[in-house]
Amino acid sequence: MSEERIVTRRDFMRDTAAGTAAMSLGLPAARTLARQESRHVRVVLVRDENALDDDGRVQAPVLERMLDNAVTTLFEDDDPAAVWGRLLSAGDVLGIKTNVYRPLRTPPELEQVIKERALAVGISEDSISIRDRGLRQDPVFQRATALINVRPLRAHDWSGIGGCLKNYITFDNPPDWHDDVCADLGGLWNLPVCAGRTRLNILVVLTPFFHSIGPHRYDPDAIWQYKGMLVSTDPVAVDALGVKLLAEMRNRFYDRPPRGLVSTKHVGYADTRHGVGIANLEEIELIRIGWTEDTLI
Repeated sequence: MSEERIVTRRDFMRDTAAGTAAMSLGLPAARTLARQESRHVRVVLVRDENALDDDGRVQAPVLERMLDNAVTTLFEDDDPAAVWGRLLSAGDVLGIKTNVYRPLRTPPELEQVIKERALAVGISEDSISIRDRGLRQDPVFQRATALINVRPLRAHDWSGIGGCLKNYITFDNPPDWHDDVCADLGGLWNLPVCAGRTRLNILVVLTPFFHSIGPHRYDPDAIWQYKGMLVSTDPVAVDALGVKLLAEMRNRFYDRPPRGLVSTKHVGYADTRHGVGIANLEEIELIRIGWTEDTLI
């Protein structure tokens, strides 16, 4: 006897989202992708249910442990110090590119952990800067040999998402990158000041802001306490997973797709136009560690 599967509205939305993922990311058709040489990139999703306390405050020791677990998993090495020693060297000048969007900034606790790891490698205090704006005037960023990119994931009214790719917009004149729903943000990563310098990308998904209508609008009702981080050497891969995560959160929260959704094609174009990384989810190895409730991706 054959089984008849009842397709619910949510099943339809999920399957439709999967079928149009390549288009929403600005990727070519699936059959075109199949003809490309096989590629592969690793991303670690680390989550901990104790990353935030009952009032939503970040727990620094938990965050520190999460980051060390993420990098040791990513590089398949049990020693966090050894991994950081591979990522950075004592002679590096390090720019930690953060994000200071007031309602949902990069946690200062995470910035401090990264700085401590850099100091432990042997980088001098005066060769480390943590900054979002004014990078072109910052003497450390001007001579940086290494960058670590860390920012929270949020919906964005111009680019669809604010992720690791968009975080580099302050290396240049931001309005120059807003055309066509910020389609060419990946080009930032090929600027001389950025190209080849990023050692690690950390997309903070402690409390993703999963839907926004209007520039800079913040709605605390569209915050999900996900309590995680996506960590990779590839900014495109973490953003592609960020796109999927926000879509899954909206599917859980709303009865129907909300109005005001913006294309996230800049993520796919960062792959296909600019060669910055991998956006095709089928080529991304997602390694999940830690807390598993409502992982969604």
